[in-house]
Amino acid sequence: MSLAQRVLLTWVFTLVFLIMLVQWNWFLIFLPVWVFDGILILMLAIKMAGRCKLGYDLRNGSSSLRLRTWYLTAMLLKLGFCLTLCAKLEKLADVKLTFVCIPLWTMLLGALVELGLNICPERREA
Repeated sequence: MSLAQRVLLTWVFTLVFLIMLVQWNWFLIFLPVWVFDGILILMLAIKMAGRCKLGYDLRNGSSSLRLRTWYLTAMLLKLGFCLTLCAKLEKLADVKLTFVCIPLWTMLLGALVELGLNICPERREA
């Protein structure tokens, strides 16, 4: 999927999300977000499963596997946050907002760690 297609898909799902915001059922409002996240999770899973092919050199791209694993974890944390937020807004679960935000805070903390690792990469002595 090219960059232009990804940008267009992102804008379409954002537009559908904003249009559906006038409805009252929060699970339906977040449906475009979940479809978009589902597509991204499926693409990540397919790319990660491609590493299981016979003859794939596991030594090459170990950092890309770590990065893709982080992306998959971040997407699942975002999905968990959206589900718990919708459950709270629909009053299906009596959960404090602090507990609803735990997946979001975990994802943001992991993003800070990833940012720190990218800013200060390991120095290798030759």
